[in-house]
Amino acid sequence: MTEADALRGLAGGALIGASAALLLVADGRIAGISGIAARLLGRPDHDTPWRGAFLIGLVLGPVLYAAASGGWPAVQIAAPWPVLVAAGLLVGFGTRLGSGCTSGHGVCGLARLSVRSAAAVATFMAMAVLTVFATRHLGLLP
Repeated sequence: MTEADALRGLAGGALIGASAALLLVADGRIAGISGIAARLLGRPDHDTPWRGAFLIGLVLGPVLYAAASGGWPAVQIAAPWPVLVAAGLLVGFGTRLGSGCTSGHGVCGLARLSVRSAAAVATFMAMAVLTVFATRHLGLLP
């Protein structure tokens, strides 16, 4: 990791926190991405426009970054596609089971001192540590 990578990560984290704070202060809404997406897929209501705009912004953000920086960052994924699909499904199941995703619990829930979010984030982190240990030290992935 270079210093530039760390600064980009810091800037990205600050923007995520700022956007969550802005949504809470301006509209009284909590920026849980899974909840916003799930409710957007349901019956349209008065919240549909801002939910749609929020998700469009999530997609356009990286596109604007690529346009401003001159290209997409290099990403290397060593896992095969079936593992990625299984991992995505597990994340979706875990998000549903935990009543929220990492952004909702980690960014917004912890900031609001939610005990449920603290338990969820502790679970996320424990599983991440186990996953890294299993993949790097037990040789479960190439």
